[in-house]
Amino acid sequence: MTKSLHTIAHSLFQPSRKIPNVTVTGVKLNSSQVEKGDLFIAIPGAKVDGHDFISDAIDSGAIAIISNGRDVGKLSVPQIKVANPRRAASIVAAEYYGHPTRDLIVLGITGTNGKTTTASLLYSILNNAGHKTAQLGTLGTIADGFIQEATLTTPDSISLQKTFSKLRDADFSHIVMEVSSHALDQYRVADVEFDVALFTNLTPEHLDYHASIEAYYQAKARLFRMLPLESTAIVNESDPNGLRMAEETNAPTLTFSRSNGDSIHFSDLNISISGIHGKIIAGHITYEIGSNLVGEFNAENILGAVSVAHALGIEKEMIEDGIKKCSAIPGRMESFPLANGAKAIMDYAHTPDAYEKVLGTLKEVSLNDACLYVVFGAGGDRDASKRPKMGRIAEIFATHCFVTPDNPRTENPDQISKEIIGGFSGSNFTVFKDRRAGLEDALNRSEKNDIVAILGKGREEYQDIKSKKEFYSDLEIIRRYQ
Repeated sequence: MTKSLHTIAHSLFQPSRKIPNVTVTGVKLNSSQVEKGDLFIAIPGAKVDGHDFISDAIDSGAIAIISNGRDVGKLSVPQIKVANPRRAASIVAAEYYGHPTRDLIVLGITGTNGKTTTASLLYSILNNAGHKTAQLGTLGTIADGFIQEATLTTPDSISLQKTFSKLRDADFSHIVMEVSSHALDQYRVADVEFDVALFTNLTPEHLDYHASIEAYYQAKARLFRMLPLESTAIVNESDPNGLRMAEETNAPTLTFSRSNGDSIHFSDLNISISGIHGKIIAGHITYEIGSNLVGEFNAENILGAVSVAHALGIEKEMIEDGIKKCSAIPGRMESFPLANGAKAIMDYAHTPDAYEKVLGTLKEVSLNDACLYVVFGAGGDRDASKRPKMGRIAEIFATHCFVTPDNPRTENPDQISKEIIGGFSGSNFTVFKDRRAGLEDALNRSEKNDIVAILGKGREEYQDIKSKKEFYSDLEIIRRYQ
């Protein structure tokens, strides 16, 4: 794929008469990936500034540079100066790849919790209805013919538009994607044309990045402000920020709720260890729901998915069958029966709100005399204020807690564990320097009917230690006890 530098300059509202009419054969944000003919966009980051690598990019064959105007000396290739290189990257990516989302139906899901589960439910519904659908998010790109490789919840704007382009060319019609607050704040999706936006919920998260919970909300709200009139906004009215989020958009809005009968809601809801059953009332249509997923929070995720499918006009039977066929989401309340009669439950939960929902559900569905063991930690270089809160919540529900490292990154894992146990009031915990040892201890202690909840990592296959990823898999260890 190629594009003239003149066309790219015009997309940035730059006069192109002084720019040589050269052909751009690629767009890159990382100087180490630059090849001959590429346009290099220098982006200032929190740790690394792309402007420091402009000369490296040129040496590797970059034929033009987009920068923020910082003085980098005289260059041997054209330089386009912009106020915000991140915003420019999104514009250029969409232009270079031919605005692929104009030819796709794109459904964006944002919120603190529930994005992946809701996306997986929608993916199942749409595929069941005969639509060639792709799912983008924490689980990677899930699409027939594409390699599933886990990445950021929402990739950078260049990678994202490239993926959209490939999906369009492969005749996909629908895209279900998770949209993170980081992506919204960093303009990664600024030129994605969303047909539907869904808000799940908002609880404190990423406060190491966002200055406050209000800043976090404002980042999420960008998705709804960018919706055109022909799009649809769908919000969770049960969340305190739901109705406020609905006011952020000029697009028509649909609401769902756990209890408000004026919104899309459940009727005759039954939640047990065997799943979720009930009826969803959406205006004059009643959807019969039967799902193997567990917990009230998953009932809420089902509500969100059904609301989107309802807004799209998907047939009733296709929605019901799609929900039923989505029997498990990798790393989300994923259940593994053990040889001793106990169960291991693996969940990606990594916020206090998610801990309360997951552990509350497990406590509710477990037998009275059964033990609930909880294996968890907290990520390094992330919001430290949530660590004691997670410890406090785990203590409330657990028979015993096993505090272990969980991607300490550049932080000292012992210090992270110390901050976690600062939330405990008693002594029903053990601290481990090695996550494997902690998980094995929990599994070895378990007996028939007990539950071992393993939180935080889901199906990740690494530990991020001192900025290096070392192989580690909770799932691999669990499999040995089955």
